[in-house]
Amino acid sequence: MKILIMTLKQRVERFSDFSAIPGNWQLVFAGFETDTQKLLEMGGDADVIFADAMQPVKRDLIEAMPNLKMIHSEGVGYDWIDIEAAREKGVFVCNNAAANSKAVAEQAIMLMLAVLRRTVEGDRMVRAARQIEAKSKWSLEGIRELWTCHVGIIGMGAIGRETAKRLNGFEAKVSYYSRHRLSSDLEEELQAAYLPLDELLQTCDIISLHLPSNAETKNFMNLDRFRLIRKSAILINTARGEVVNQADLIAALKEGMIARAGLDTISPEPVQPDNPLLQLPEELYTKITFSPHIGGVTEQAFKQMHRFVWTNIRRIDAGKRPKNIVNGL
Repeated sequence: MKILIMTLKQRVERFSDFSAIPGNWQLVFAGFETDTQKLLEMGGDADVIFADAMQPVKRDLIEAMPNLKMIHSEGVGYDWIDIEAAREKGVFVCNNAAANSKAVAEQAIMLMLAVLRRTVEGDRMVRAARQIEAKSKWSLEGIRELWTCHVGIIGMGAIGRETAKRLNGFEAKVSYYSRHRLSSDLEEELQAAYLPLDELLQTCDIISLHLPSNAETKNFMNLDRFRLIRKSAILINTARGEVVNQADLIAALKEGMIARAGLDTISPEPVQPDNPLLQLPEELYTKITFSPHIGGVTEQAFKQMHRFVWTNIRRIDAGKRPKNIVNGL
């Protein structure tokens, strides 16, 4: 087996158990190289591509690799892989579904608390010796506790469910919207009630997005939906930047359609200095709390994800079907 590894070599070395990788496998580390010709020179005859979830795997690369049998995302996302080109060629595309669901759920909760408590803004004010000013002002404006909030989860896959479990520990009221409603037993277990989308947007204090990134979900949160949300509501996005229309988010904040936002991801990545969300006027600057798309990149999640990738590659080596196929083969 020859594996073209399109992610950080240091990450593979840290989180992979090399004693479980057969010695006759050839590992070719390409890092974040995107030039197709260079990739082909390094590993054009590889059997497997092991790629960072945000690393492009393009049609021209897929079509030029004669031995390619599987493309495996390091993470949950696979929207940077040309899955149609892989399907046409009979190449499996697999992901690490649910491997980092607990980690991302923790990040969602962290952002909810950080926005409610204005953590980043408070840190800046303390460092500027303005602690009493912040404490006095915010105590008058009011600081809300999470247990008093009605949280609406949009997308009830593995991450959405883990988020609901953690919200139960805070005694928050939880509702959800998903294309496919959960069973009544699972709703009872998660203490989460189904609501139609418009009703969820209109009634919840916190809207937490847990949607995949695809053609159907691009710009899911747009101006029409922002108009439905309570003016005091908070938007949390630990999914993908593309599911939020960022120009509409800025307009919604500017016009007071929503109160604040907590974002683990924005679009495009890597984030550039000229991104409009980073160029907000002073009155909007503190209304967004960012984290650097680290929801799913914990040590525990990476160990689990890498273990699954190598197990799937062993299945390919043995002539078996891999698990978590996402391109319909």
